[in-house]
Amino acid sequence: MQRQPGAPGTAPTNPGDFDATELSRQFEQLLRSRRLNNLAHRDGGRPSTPSSYDFHPSTPTHQQYPGTPRTPHSSHLSPRPSNAPPPSYSSYRSLPIVPSPPQDAASLKFRNLLLTLSVTPTKYENPGLLDDALTYIPTERIYAEADEEHNIMLAQAASMGDNVKPEWGYQDCVIKSLLRWFKRSFFTFVNNPICPACYSPTVACGMTPPTPDESARGASRVELYRCSDSSCGAYERFPRYSDVWALLETKRGRCGEWANCFSMLCKAAGARVRWVWNSEDHVWTEVYSEHQKRWIHVDACEEAWDNPRLYAEGWGKKIAYCIAFSIDGATDVTRRYVRNPAAHGLDRTRCPEEVLLWIMQEVRKMRRENMGKEERRRLMKEDEREEKELRGYVAQTLAKQLSAMMPGSISTQGASGDDTKLPAGRQSGTEEWVRARGEGGTGQPSPDRRDDQR
Repeated sequence: MQRQPGAPGTAPTNPGDFDATELSRQFEQLLRSRRLNNLAHRDGGRPSTPSSYDFHPSTPTHQQYPGTPRTPHSSHLSPRPSNAPPPSYSSYRSLPIVPSPPQDAASLKFRNLLLTLSVTPTKYENPGLLDDALTYIPTERIYAEADEEHNIMLAQAASMGDNVKPEWGYQDCVIKSLLRWFKRSFFTFVNNPICPACYSPTVACGMTPPTPDESARGASRVELYRCSDSSCGAYERFPRYSDVWALLETKRGRCGEWANCFSMLCKAAGARVRWVWNSEDHVWTEVYSEHQKRWIHVDACEEAWDNPRLYAEGWGKKIAYCIAFSIDGATDVTRRYVRNPAAHGLDRTRCPEEVLLWIMQEVRKMRRENMGKEERRRLMKEDEREEKELRGYVAQTLAKQLSAMMPGSISTQGASGDDTKLPAGRQSGTEEWVRARGEGGTGQPSPDRRDDQR
């Protein structure tokens, strides 16, 4: 007997008339129902009831860390019949974060800030600027010190075996020598500038509008100081220049000027550089080590090399965001500098994590759109390698915390090379200024200061 098209258990005579939409929908519904029922039994283990699968998430809190798992409490779950609509998966934050464009006003404001900051390292690509910068660097001295240090490292490695590599490469030694010269001989840290007339200390008098020349050289803010000697009364202006050419001439500033000028000099010396912005009023540099295949923390103000735990564990700063900008894009590197977000992190409230990831990808796309295919592939592999490194810091912290909870556990402090470094309170700036910023050590509070004193 010939079957009628559309009858149960039959297939349509014309394959083109078959519509699998409804069948696919039912199959997806079945998978969702089975998955959620398994979660319900795992969390609560309650017997089935005819009530619907109700989900009432607790009050949302801002994450201190991207990718932190956030799951609903078992008391909010109850089994449900398979034909009821599934609940939203938005609260299962163990799933990968999907980039999402900013929608609300706060996220759009943060995006505009990050896009503006991302322009900073592009200014280091001026060939005339780099050539001019090399005239300020004592290259013979820098390379001689680098040769000596690298030869010592090669000898140490050779004494430990045939296949042992030196700790740092030659280019790394060049940047370390440049760091010492910059800190000790070239740049000056300014708290209150001295009086230009009698060389007495000055007292801050607030801000004053920049002159046209100061504005042309990137000074959007100018601090005004008055001589503390009543018989003098002279005033001194302190323009906060962002133009690196101006900084090569003035050779003074605070951490903003230090990081800006030093990053450019590293670029002139042939290194790949990042300019790192911290939302809690600090900036520094990262330099890529071809020898170790990773980005190295460098703070010219502190003459710090590869000591990323300095700020959170040494200065006692609470940190929310650390964003690294380069000519190749932008990366959220907070996990490198905040190893324990519960102890040293601040709430990341400026935008959702998926929006921040979208902004990072947006900056990368802008910086890499004119690159060749091979160059983009190389940078993508580098991004993946760095993401693995950052995740490793999180895993290391969790392992230490779990180990400390075990009976008879012993401290693992100093077990790795990174832990053997002893961060200290801030060295640059006067004691009063450092204390006011809460950067004198782990025992001091960290006031919520933003971008006004950098």
